[in-house]
Amino acid sequence: QVQLVESGGGLVQPGGSLRLSCAASGYAFGAYAMKWYRQAPGKQRELVARISVGGATNYADSVKGRFTISRDNAQRTVYLQMNSLNPEDTAVYYCNAYVGVKDFWGQGTQVTVSS
Repeated sequence: QVQLVESGGGLVQPGGSLRLSCAASGYAFGAYAMKWYRQAPGKQRELVARISVGGATNYADSVKGRFTISRDNAQRTVYLQMNSLNPEDTAVYYCNAYVGVKDFWGQGTQVTVSS
């Protein structure tokens, strides 16, 4: 079955960087777009970044120029490089794949930006 496992979250000071990873299994990873979402306390889950099968990327306005999504099809992994982090980036970050007719989610990884 489809499994997505995020890692790389943690506590970082404002202005710092983190790199999130999402390891995928159970489906043809290279044939599907991948997305990163985040959900802050008391807020709705929001789309942060998307990468297509061919590597085209899209970003939320709030992270453009600071975050970079990438994928390694051989490793079946999608990454989110996050730079210039600020407290507003604090959230649980989830990777997502829409496979067949269903959305699949990882368990999430907490990112906390605080001094």
